[in-house]
Amino acid sequence: MKLHRLLPAFLLALSLHAEKPAPEVVPLTPIAASQETFVKDGQLSGAVTLVWKDGTLVSHEAVGFQDLETQTPMQKDSLFWIASMTKPITALGIMMLADDGKLSIDDPVEKHLPEFKGQLLQKEKTEAQTVLVKPARAITIKDLLTHTSGLVGNSPLDGDAIDVLTLKEAVITYALSPLQFEPGSKWSYCNPGINTLGRIIEVVSGEEYARFLEKRLFKPLRMKNTTFWPNKSDLKKLATSYKPTVDGKSLEIAQIKYLTPPYSNKKRTPLAAGGLFSTAEDLLKLYQMVLNNGEVDRKRYVSAESLALMTQNHTEDLKAGFTEGMGMGLGFQIVVTPTGATSTLSPGTYGHGGAHGTQGWIDPVKKTIHILLIQRAGLKNGDASPMRQAFHEAAAKDLP
Repeated sequence: MKLHRLLPAFLLALSLHAEKPAPEVVPLTPIAASQETFVKDGQLSGAVTLVWKDGTLVSHEAVGFQDLETQTPMQKDSLFWIASMTKPITALGIMMLADDGKLSIDDPVEKHLPEFKGQLLQKEKTEAQTVLVKPARAITIKDLLTHTSGLVGNSPLDGDAIDVLTLKEAVITYALSPLQFEPGSKWSYCNPGINTLGRIIEVVSGEEYARFLEKRLFKPLRMKNTTFWPNKSDLKKLATSYKPTVDGKSLEIAQIKYLTPPYSNKKRTPLAAGGLFSTAEDLLKLYQMVLNNGEVDRKRYVSAESLALMTQNHTEDLKAGFTEGMGMGLGFQIVVTPTGATSTLSPGTYGHGGAHGTQGWIDPVKKTIHILLIQRAGLKNGDASPMRQAFHEAAAKDLP
């Protein structure tokens, strides 16, 4: 056989034995690196970060693992339980109905939910007796939006009743419970108050709460991965939630009612106060609409006037929020005096956190959107977590 016929086979053999070049390592941006530090320290399984500024996606990255046991890498489109980040979305539903002329935020709750008529205030409680009196005024929708209603703090939907009670049934238990303080006199974070807003949406709109949000927000905004009930396809992207072990040296799965199968069981009540699952990309679509005064692609979702009300501080001198310098809008928490974890944000920044450390904030001065998605139970204070502070600080340095 001639040499020229052997040469191609010889060259092919050489190429098969040649060392393959090492894959290019793309360095993390400071924003993603701020969370990678916690992953390496064993404080986080993983994180998705997103920063958007004035029409430009500055950063959207994933670090660590979606699941530690299977070593599934975290992805940019991983799905998270966003917990109380649901609250401003519920508030948006209320304000959309206000825009429709179907309610006013100054309406007494009893106007729409008659079970609240005659609700009493717990004036005094001792081992011997409980003294109930008539409150100075009835609670309003605005009181619910600002966590100043005085409604009972515990919800039956926080426990096993989540698979049994509907929003309607749970809200009846709130109405039958005495108020804990005079409406408007104090700020006290209140899941039952937001669940009551969900029920008001049902009564006023004539549609189930989850269906209303799907029809009016999620579907038209193309938020395809936002749901109260993740299906089998969604579960492939669901980030596992973890908490520190007793010795604090590693992480273990955090078992809570809302993060246990069957995820797609629609008998589980859609919690207006904290039931949604979502992704960074979906949340960006929602927040872009809000930052754009309620309009996207020539479609108006909520009026600019309603958003102005939602994003101003209504609690004034009342101590509000979970970090210093905070106030309360309608569903949104407001940064009044940037301090600590919020120190790099502008006064007037608004947003909300979730139980397992998720955060979403809109800075209207710098026209930026900050989204941090983690699933970390056991944080002393998710709004003041070292993860959140590191994220905001890195974003401030990395923004153009």
